[in-house]
Amino acid sequence: MNTLTIVLIAAVVLACAYVFYGRWLANKWGIDPKTKTPAVELNDGKDFVPTNGWTVFSHQFSSIAGAGPVTGAIQAAAFGWLPVLLWVLIGGVFFGAVADFGALYASVKNKGKSMGMLIEKYIGRTGRKLFLVFSWIFCCIVIAAFADMVAGTFNAFTASDAGVMELSPAAQTNGAAGMVSIMFMVFAVVFGLIQKKFDFKGWKEAVLSIVFIILSFVIGANCPLIFGKAAWSYITFIYIFFAAVLPMWLLKQPRDYMTTFMFICMIAGAVVGLVVAHPTMNLPVFTGFTNEKLGTMFPILFVTVACGAVSGFHSLVSSGTSSKTIENEKDMPKVGYGAMVLESLLAVLALCVAGAAAAADGTPAAGTPFQVFSSGVAGFFEMFGVPVYVATVFMTMCVSALALTSLDAVARIGRMSFQELFSVDDMEHAEGWRKLFCNVYFSTILTLAFGYVLTKVGYANIWPLFGSANQLLSALVLITLCVFLRVTGRSNKMIFPPLIIMLCVTFTALVQRLLAMVKAISAAASTTIPAGETTWGAVFIANGLQLILAVLLIVLGLTIVIHSFKAYAKSEKDSESAKA
Repeated sequence: MNTLTIVLIAAVVLACAYVFYGRWLANKWGIDPKTKTPAVELNDGKDFVPTNGWTVFSHQFSSIAGAGPVTGAIQAAAFGWLPVLLWVLIGGVFFGAVADFGALYASVKNKGKSMGMLIEKYIGRTGRKLFLVFSWIFCCIVIAAFADMVAGTFNAFTASDAGVMELSPAAQTNGAAGMVSIMFMVFAVVFGLIQKKFDFKGWKEAVLSIVFIILSFVIGANCPLIFGKAAWSYITFIYIFFAAVLPMWLLKQPRDYMTTFMFICMIAGAVVGLVVAHPTMNLPVFTGFTNEKLGTMFPILFVTVACGAVSGFHSLVSSGTSSKTIENEKDMPKVGYGAMVLESLLAVLALCVAGAAAAADGTPAAGTPFQVFSSGVAGFFEMFGVPVYVATVFMTMCVSALALTSLDAVARIGRMSFQELFSVDDMEHAEGWRKLFCNVYFSTILTLAFGYVLTKVGYANIWPLFGSANQLLSALVLITLCVFLRVTGRSNKMIFPPLIIMLCVTFTALVQRLLAMVKAISAAASTTIPAGETTWGAVFIANGLQLILAVLLIVLGLTIVIHSFKAYAKSEKDSESAKA
């Protein structure tokens, strides 16, 4: 099938979903442009900052459009491109966008409370503590994974056959992309200061952003930084520390705004490339319900394709940062629902680029999903006369930015989750240790330190579980939304189908992982290991840690679900004013 046809179908479906279903949800729940939002009412110049709707949209999209939509869609294509396409479209429209918009809506209607605090209000204090522990651990894992990914992307060295570190062939490209990233950070602060003083909007804001993007690329391309992975890791953690503690308007928002232009250029390049070249989708339509590497299509497909369809992490962004910057309630649909459907389109584009890069016999292109996507879109740019070096640097930067924009958001959310775990209503008279744990700098340093340790002790060994954890997070958010909508007299029927399906998906996936790891450990234990080999240790690290975490996640998830359903059963319809 022609990839252009697939993209056009997806674009029409997603656009119609936003226009009709997104607006229907907004009308059903109620949007009041005259109501003061938390950003206006609680404006503190740091977290609560009234912000232009398109800037908030840029922040939301940049934060949620991380590694997931590219990696998940390409990996899951092992089951065939059609199942992935259907899940991205159905999941994006009826699952992900509803959860993202719902989390944003509930938070705005509750003075900008994050999802943990919403759970305390509608589910109970125990549910809140369990959820915040879950969220913090989840954030630390994401920090470890994405920070390692970014450092690896900019790394200029590789090990030779003799084990000696030497410059890699991509040293110049990687170093240039790294320098571009640093200049993005510098110009983001300058952008924020200019915006604070002059309050540029519309075309002025866009022009300023584009000028800084061009300057970043000119400086980066001509002054590459040739550093190793360790150095880039330190730089990455220093950056996300500042992103987590500085006011939103000073670094995070302007950087996200600038990054969105770059993402739009990347998406446009992919679309135009597919339009002009209209390559054939070489990946098979459907390969069967079982894959040798991944397992059974249910639940693995729905866990692998997370961010492009539905992701619990998105709700942390919606309620953790975006809800505190919404200037007017009329902006909520485009921020909550619109950003998600655009991310679904990105997942479809990634699928099509991978399909075009595959061999004619259906054999997938070699390399990681990011490498396949990056080289594919860079090839499209080269078709239009863009120099190879420029196209490669641009796409390397885009790939790293996909991780960086989620990384700085999750660092801030992880810090806030840790603070909320120990906060009480009367912090002024709280114990000294509680004040310390709720201190912005202490909570940030502790969160990043834990994430950094995970990069050193093999976070990859426990990462496979977090596809399931991410989807479990989305199910927990959907339960909370059910209670919120019920007690405020709003319709919640549209929440139940995705809620039930995601609960079935996540617990099935966790149980499958648990059984697989028990088998792996049992098989290793029954094997005689030659003296001096560390096979058993390797097996335990790879499976034992996952086993422990799988059990914890299952127990934690079941406990929160039971608490949530009890709270729902006890809740009274319309017991809280619908204006809440």
